[in-house]
Amino acid sequence: MLLRILPALSFALIVGAVPNPQQAKPGGQPKCRISPSYTQAQILKDPNPFISDVLYWEGKFHQNNVSYNSYNGMSYDGTLLDETTGLATAKHPFSAASKEALQIMLYAHAMAGSPQAARFLLPDNTGAAPDMAMNIMTLKLKTYLRFNETYPGFGGFLPWFTGDSMDIQPTWDWVNRVPALDNGELIWAVYSAIQAMETSSNRKYQNLARQWQAWLDYTKLTAAKVFYAGNGVVCAVTDIGDQSFPINDPRQTYKCEGSGTLNDPYEGELFTWWLYFFGGLSKKDKDVLWKFKRPQLVSVEYKMGGVGPITVQKGFWFSAHEQWKVMEMPYYDVDLVKRLFTNAERARTCNSVVTKVPGMFASVNNSTDPTTGQIIGYISNAGIPSIANQTVQELDVITPYSVFPVVLIDNAVGMVWWKNMADGKKMQNPYGSSESTRVDGTAMSSFVSWDSKITTVNAILGGVSDLVRQKMKTDGIYNEFISVTQREYGAVFKNVKGENIGLCLPSKKVPDRGLVDYTQCQ
Repeated sequence: MLLRILPALSFALIVGAVPNPQQAKPGGQPKCRISPSYTQAQILKDPNPFISDVLYWEGKFHQNNVSYNSYNGMSYDGTLLDETTGLATAKHPFSAASKEALQIMLYAHAMAGSPQAARFLLPDNTGAAPDMAMNIMTLKLKTYLRFNETYPGFGGFLPWFTGDSMDIQPTWDWVNRVPALDNGELIWAVYSAIQAMETSSNRKYQNLARQWQAWLDYTKLTAAKVFYAGNGVVCAVTDIGDQSFPINDPRQTYKCEGSGTLNDPYEGELFTWWLYFFGGLSKKDKDVLWKFKRPQLVSVEYKMGGVGPITVQKGFWFSAHEQWKVMEMPYYDVDLVKRLFTNAERARTCNSVVTKVPGMFASVNNSTDPTTGQIIGYISNAGIPSIANQTVQELDVITPYSVFPVVLIDNAVGMVWWKNMADGKKMQNPYGSSESTRVDGTAMSSFVSWDSKITTVNAILGGVSDLVRQKMKTDGIYNEFISVTQREYGAVFKNVKGENIGLCLPSKKVPDRGLVDYTQCQ
């Protein structure tokens, strides 16, 4: 179902058509600064040419020493760009399980034969994309296994790590510490990749699937030991007694760091499901997992500027990042969930129109200081305060990846919002889209990262819920996933309002305040 803005919302305008831009022929090389060449009307009529061009340039991020280490297959957080040329300068040599998840989801699509994933990875030799993905997955597994041998205390899970040598190691601030949320994202991404590989007719893929399954099965044995504190409490971050001790060593200890628990109904729920299905918990413990989480699942209504009421799931910040779980698991097979999450994107898109913002919000790296080339900081608290738990927010920076939940609902409207932000000065570079821009156009972030780019790419590819659904059915857990999800959401959301409201389209542009596009992206 395609959703479009209702005529009654007159403040959201569709820009009229202009003469056809100098776009590339399908499968060819488009020019770097492609976004301003398209209009809203062209994308709404047929988003596929624009998507093809976006995938081509976002794929330039996927190269050694920019986004990943081609020697061990591991992701890097991202790379700083030269303020003038837009070319890569200094990479962030660290990464986390969440970035690994985005990388592996992409490879799952490639190994499953997705033409769009091939366009991203190897546009000049798309037929070789599945093997490229398989080869990197082979390297990555070897790296994971070496890490497990060196640091068995992590139980197979990943902390934040440095990956610019053959062997990864915990970053200085993640020694003897490990997060649940990021690893939940990683686990289900691997789950999807195994499904893609084991259903292939290629024996090499099938063999690699068995090897990855062995790694995944190990996390089933360790998940509760590392993260479950009992009585429904899942540690958000676990403190490890000694990461070099095996998990069952009598000297080894695990405890929640501080009072932080993973009880959210957002992306953190991915790890809850892993514990629920595969953690070896008793029925009582499985039931209490949801009892402990229930207070966080709250119905709230968006109503502002003549738009609403729109019933949504209350956010933490209502950052787009919080919608990650629907990209990995088949939540949209539950009609109520799909309706609610569609409503979330009604609220997200229309809120930006009502507040006259040229884009949308998600947790993201702030602008770079043009004198030092360094990122000013990270903005977590960015979303929609009126429908969030945390109402103190920084709402001066927008990011293209905020569109990924919209893309999952309506890829044309999502890509129109992507274009609107990418149209801002310096918001495209030789590796695709840039990290973020200030709403007022006075600064932007000369940085490229997995979070700010490949969330959108994976959404364009449809997420991995189709692959996960297939494997869940094979594993005999799909029906229970549906029934539990229906039970939890059905108990809270009785009267969903606002479903007659369309998705809104951008009506404001990022102002031109004198920033100059990168010389290497014209």
